[in-house]
Amino acid sequence: MSAFHDVDCVLFDLDGTLVDTAPDLGDAANQVRIELGLPPLPDAGYRPVASAGARGLLKVALDMAPDHPEYPVRRDALLAHYRANLTRRSRLFPGMNAFLVSLELAGKPWGVVTNKPAFLTDPLMAQLKLDTRAACCVSGDQVPHPKPAPDSLLLALRQVGVSAARTVYVGDDRRDIDAARAAGIRSIAAAWGYLGPEAPHTWGAYALVAAPSDLAALLS
Repeated sequence: MSAFHDVDCVLFDLDGTLVDTAPDLGDAANQVRIELGLPPLPDAGYRPVASAGARGLLKVALDMAPDHPEYPVRRDALLAHYRANLTRRSRLFPGMNAFLVSLELAGKPWGVVTNKPAFLTDPLMAQLKLDTRAACCVSGDQVPHPKPAPDSLLLALRQVGVSAARTVYVGDDRRDIDAARAAGIRSIAAAWGYLGPEAPHTWGAYALVAAPSDLAALLS
């Protein structure tokens, strides 16, 4: 019997787990480069840092850290470009919609818990027509402490009305797994995501899944 046979609710990280947002995030970073007279960089350079937000993107785009005097201006420019083009190239990962449909047909709620701020999360979800399907959508600025703290996951549990013991969280970063552990939720590491410098098998997740299409078998 699967270790996840009793799951009633599935929560997802957003960037790099539910939706492939890296292309639009990279485009926004490249717009900042273009404004400075620099050529755009390939998508592949931004992909590993797409979950790290402006900090990661500007490190790749301009080798600029948050303590740089121009960082606030470049960050604001990046966010403005991104907000204007949230879903030009962003899409659900292949196989993800089929899994969401299977949850919906089974009467199992699913939701999103992300560190992305709500002013970006909410329109992105709406433009992809996911907002009316998700049972909850918790952004990082809606709680006192974002992931790896458990606050946002605990808020999601309250909003959906499910217990931690019957919920699973899927994420592509160690902070997702750490947050789930702190909230008492079982976790699945999404190997199709943006990941980070540490190998996902070292994060301590309950399972490591190669593709969204594998989730249905694991959670059945």
